Order: sequence, then structure tokens, then C-alpha cells
Amino acid sequence: MSTFEAGFSKADYLLRRRNLRRWHERQCKTQILRSQVGFTDTAPTRPKACNGCANYHGISYGTQRNSRTLLICAMYPYGWPDTARPCPDWQSV
Repeated sequence: MSTFEAGFSKADYLLRRRNLRRWHERQCKTQILRSQVGFTDTAPTRPKACNGCANYHGISYGTQRNSRTLLICAMYPYGWPDTARPCPDWQSV
């Protein structure tokens, strides 16, 4: 490894470390502000058919709470439609 590559590698490492520190500080400030404004954690919305399933994704995509799209799982994006029967694609975690 040449001195140029070693210097570049070290600079890259230092930039990544600084960015991680800044990200962590922003997350802390955001959490403090959210608690001061009165936001609280929302109740879990995992469907009963998805409890313990390895295919469960459950992440909402979008920036506004009222317009987010919730992706439930890989097989059924909006969740298992038949609540009377268990999901046939359920897999243990």
C-alpha cells in the first residue's frame, strides 16, 4: 500500500467517524425535542398473524405520518387478509 493510499484510507476513516458522531448527536437532539413537544412512542401495529414470523418487515415508508405506506411482509404487503386462518407462508424467526 502506498503512502497516498494509506493517507486516503485514514482520512476516509476519520470522516466516517465524524459523520457517525454527528448523526448520533442529531438523533439525541431529535429525541429530546420529540419528548419536549409531547410525542410518544406509538403502540405496536403488528398483525396477530405476523407475530414471530421471519417474513415480517413492518417498516413504514414516507415522511408524513398520515401518508406513510406500511409494508407488512414480503408475501403480503398489506398483511394476511384472512384473519380466521393462519398465514400459509408463516416461518419461525
